[in-house]
Amino acid sequence: MKTPATLPSLRATAAMAGTLYLVIIVAGVWSEVGVRAPLLLPKDPLGTFAGLKASVAWVRVSIAADAVMLIADVALAVLLFRLLRACGPMLALTAMVFRLMQAAVLGANLLNLQAAVMLVGSSEAAAMLGTSATAALATLRLQAHAEGYDLGLVFFGVNTVLTGILLLRLRWAPRALVPLMVAGGAVYLAGSALRLLAPDLSEAFAPAYALPLLAETAFCLWLLWLGLGRGKPPPHIESLRSPES
Repeated sequence: MKTPATLPSLRATAAMAGTLYLVIIVAGVWSEVGVRAPLLLPKDPLGTFAGLKASVAWVRVSIAADAVMLIADVALAVLLFRLLRACGPMLALTAMVFRLMQAAVLGANLLNLQAAVMLVGSSEAAAMLGTSATAALATLRLQAHAEGYDLGLVFFGVNTVLTGILLLRLRWAPRALVPLMVAGGAVYLAGSALRLLAPDLSEAFAPAYALPLLAETAFCLWLLWLGLGRGKPPPHIESLRSPES
């Protein structure tokens, strides 16, 4: 028998989802934008290698932060499915699968960063290949990670658009979230397409990523607001079912 979920159950799920989303945003932005992006100089492998060597401890921490981010992302995918499944079970399941696909791609992509770190600390590689070749390989690994990240965002872009559609069906969700999420997903998809098909345009497109960051931050804050008991869901909660449903 399907029974409506209680309001405290919805609040608790939203609070957990919002907290995990906050971890994802902070860990992801710090590790990718704050630590690794300044190190990558595609036209200057020796400069990249020197920066990587000087910051290798921080790069290791950024890899750990990404691992935490991905663990949180997997848990968040399940919680968002629980919150939104009554808005369309198949649509919510599809959104969850695309989010999990993104996590899988980004997780496998961390191997590129680990390889770059290993090259920095390998005296054998430097002795066999020389400093220039080792620097070129480390730079290539960092570039491969950057492109792999955009590949993961293909799946996340689809997830974000689907989440926007689900929020549209959730009539008590803030209306402003819907176009923000859909537009954010479109930016992810466009940015990934440019990276794959017209990489020379990727740098010029980079400022557009401020839009999905805004959308995800707004969604995160709404989940936290709802979890704190400040949001106003309808008296009869139908967007969240009991575990037996």
